[in-house]
Amino acid sequence: MSDNPEITADRPDSPIRLAGTDHITLIGSNEDDTIEFYRDLLGMPLVLRQPNLDDPESTHLFFDTGDGRILTFFVNDDRQSSEQPLRHQVGSVHHVSFSVEPERFVETKEALEEAGRGYNEFDRGIFHSLYTRDHNGLTIELATDKFDVPDERRGEVLATAQRLRVEDGADFAEERHLEAALEELGIESEKFELPDAPSGAGR
Repeated sequence: MSDNPEITADRPDSPIRLAGTDHITLIGSNEDDTIEFYRDLLGMPLVLRQPNLDDPESTHLFFDTGDGRILTFFVNDDRQSSEQPLRHQVGSVHHVSFSVEPERFVETKEALEEAGRGYNEFDRGIFHSLYTRDHNGLTIELATDKFDVPDERRGEVLATAQRLRVEDGADFAEERHLEAALEELGIESEKFELPDAPSGAGR
């Protein structure tokens, strides 16, 4: 493997061509707590509920994350929730990120506060994020775009911002790289007004 893998939005010459993310399944605790967090707080409709076909003793919950993409959980009412942070190891899930519309970013923070959910807020350079935890200690990122980037060109914009970042000698992609990428690609994009926040970049 090269020390510098190619960064590009072009499809690789691979034997399999995926069409997108169908769903991601996580091991949940119990049904009530899972529905309370993902449906009642984050606003994901519960669109399907049935036995886990591989383990009929547990229930399979399907949530629409907001764009038709599905997040599912295997739950069992014998399992208690625990908000202790999860320990990470190779192969584990570090965090799950969901999109928030920029105009609803501030009210999302207020809703977390009202629900007694702690969070951290960071300006990540090319996007803006809140980090909280669900009822089982899984880190949940609620990310919002700084610019109105068309979904079908998101990969192209990020790959261009990456090239500009490297040429600039910057440690990570910053807002100026994203803005320059949009200009280079001829994409007219509105910049959203978002609160000031620390970068959260590790040192």
